[in-house]
Amino acid sequence: MKLFCLLSITWILSMPNIQGQNSKKAFSKLSGPEKCWVIFHPFKAKRAYKTSLEAIRITDSIQQTKLLDGDANGGQIDAFRHAYWMASLAQEIGRRSARSLGKAHEKGNYKQFKKGKLEEGSVPDAQASEMDLFNNSIGLELYKNNKKATKEEFIVFILKKINNGDLRILKKDQKGNYLDCNGLPISKSTYKGIWETPKCLIPSKK
Repeated sequence: MKLFCLLSITWILSMPNIQGQNSKKAFSKLSGPEKCWVIFHPFKAKRAYKTSLEAIRITDSIQQTKLLDGDANGGQIDAFRHAYWMASLAQEIGRRSARSLGKAHEKGNYKQFKKGKLEEGSVPDAQASEMDLFNNSIGLELYKNNKKATKEEFIVFILKKINNGDLRILKKDQKGNYLDCNGLPISKSTYKGIWETPKCLIPSKK
């Protein structure tokens, strides 16, 4: 097993630059769980990385439009990113591998929380992780039922699901402050340094 891991890491770090980024540098930025995923999926890692970059690019493009709420941290844009990432990733490397990478990413978020590090501008928490995993599952299911769909078709499908309320977002007021499930504002001091927060998951339709 140690030999396999060593050979896998050597192969990964020797890969040519991916879209202008050095493989070694990209690998070093991953969380522990994500690095483990790469080690055990060395021949899918490059495709997964390229697909992930493309998902970010597509999400950024959608964010520039008025199709969704523009909220990349707990809002519709955030939901879109995860669903599209999983659908396109499953199409590229298979549904099981995509699901395991999504789970590894969320495990990495928990480790980021323990270290006080940010994800998309804020410290991750249990409710944000639950939201991501839910939206990941929607993307995986979408791929399962539309394996031959184009990337453009996946975009249309996901936008429709968001507007139908099939994905999940975090409840906020018009100023972007988090609300609990009773619609009451949540003080940041209430959940600072706490994994389980009073944040509330709601359907993505607003």
